[in-house]
Amino acid sequence: MQIGAVREIWRYPVKSMGGETLARTAVEERGLPGDRIWAVRDEVRGGIRGAKKIAPLMGCKARIIDADGAGVPEITLPDGDTFFADDEGAAARLAAALGQPVTLWPLVPADQLDHYRRGRPTHDDVLTELRSIFALDPGESLPNLSAFPRELLQYESPPGSYFDAYPILLLTDATLARLQAACPSSRVDVRRFRPNFVIATPESLDGYAEPGWAGRRIRIGRALLEATVPCPRCVMITRGFDDLPED
Repeated sequence: MQIGAVREIWRYPVKSMGGETLARTAVEERGLPGDRIWAVRDEVRGGIRGAKKIAPLMGCKARIIDADGAGVPEITLPDGDTFFADDEGAAARLAAALGQPVTLWPLVPADQLDHYRRGRPTHDDVLTELRSIFALDPGESLPNLSAFPRELLQYESPPGSYFDAYPILLLTDATLARLQAACPSSRVDVRRFRPNFVIATPESLDGYAEPGWAGRRIRIGRALLEATVPCPRCVMITRGFDDLPED
């Protein structure tokens, strides 16, 4: 069964920063080469942090000059200041732009568990913390998190990676169109959702196809993907950055 064709390929060399589009990519067991290979550590509360907690990260951009994903990310701050992630003083320049103390880290081995351990939460109450992460309205239910790795209770990401849970995110143009129709006053922009592959689907497909893919296999080129779980919405899609308003 053909469900569509790849329209866009994205990778995000630094977790939660703006990414780059690619004309082609390899697909490896850990995802796309060069995707989420660096991240920011909160030097106040501890832990690897993304834009769920440090919203201004989404206004920064990262790219890897080598199209195959080898090398150190080049970071561009909102004011246009550009540097490589491993430059001397890079963390200080980023911290000044974010307005809080942070450091920049490449991936470290999975057995260095303290590096991946969760930092202190913003809220002492667990439910309040979760509701803020998922940007839930009063009375709105938490998403079903049972399909996610249990190790995420202790670690910000599966040790050895900077992905929230899984290494690849698929999104259809039909879902983007359906969301835009449902929210006509909003700007439903692919940059809010941070997919790896945007799938162009037939006009007959009327949105929200992705939840039906769970448990199935999807072939893209020579890569065979296992569709694991629908991605729950989190606060990141509400952030304002670049020309997109907070929403």
